[in-house]
Amino acid sequence: MYKNIIFDFGGVVVDFNPRNFLMDRFMSKHAEEIVYDLTFGSQEWLDLDRGTLTREAANEIMLDNAAQVNRVFEVRTVIEEWQTMLHTKKTTVKIMKLLKKNGYRLYYLTNMASDIMDELRQRDWFALFDGGVASCDVHLCKPEPEIYTTLMRQCKLAYDESIFVDDNKINAQAAYNLGITGILYKNPKSFLRALDACGLQLNP
Repeated sequence: MYKNIIFDFGGVVVDFNPRNFLMDRFMSKHAEEIVYDLTFGSQEWLDLDRGTLTREAANEIMLDNAAQVNRVFEVRTVIEEWQTMLHTKKTTVKIMKLLKKNGYRLYYLTNMASDIMDELRQRDWFALFDGGVASCDVHLCKPEPEIYTTLMRQCKLAYDESIFVDDNKINAQAAYNLGITGILYKNPKSFLRALDACGLQLNP
């Protein structure tokens, strides 16, 4: 029944947990909330993902906003260090290789800024994908329905033959609402269980 597995990147293929990142550095829930709103949770971050703002311009606006609340040091730290989060999730890549070996086609659908997409495209696992859509290239972001339909149209995928994997419940639900099977990624074991429940054959 299923032929296509569609992957989110952040939190599924690469590590991305901004709140943990902030807590590790500032060790204060209060500071974490303020700095999150100035960076990862900001309009500038969303515009970066949407591909309507450059990294340089976004950083400048975030630092200006930080200056108004005396958080320049913290925001500069985020700007300089946040990419260190993006370690490849090796277990996910192993599962991707297993899916590929068993005849499934792999695609990506990710909210990602263009400079980070350029970096991820250089990683070994990127060649496992048969295609995909990044938010920065189409100026759309999950959970907007249009980004899902853009992927399905561009890659000529059937909705009832596709599974979408995301660590964000809202994004997985948005796929489900369109007729794509959505899996909420929590950890490798639960992911494998979910694939098994969907009837996927994963022979070693």
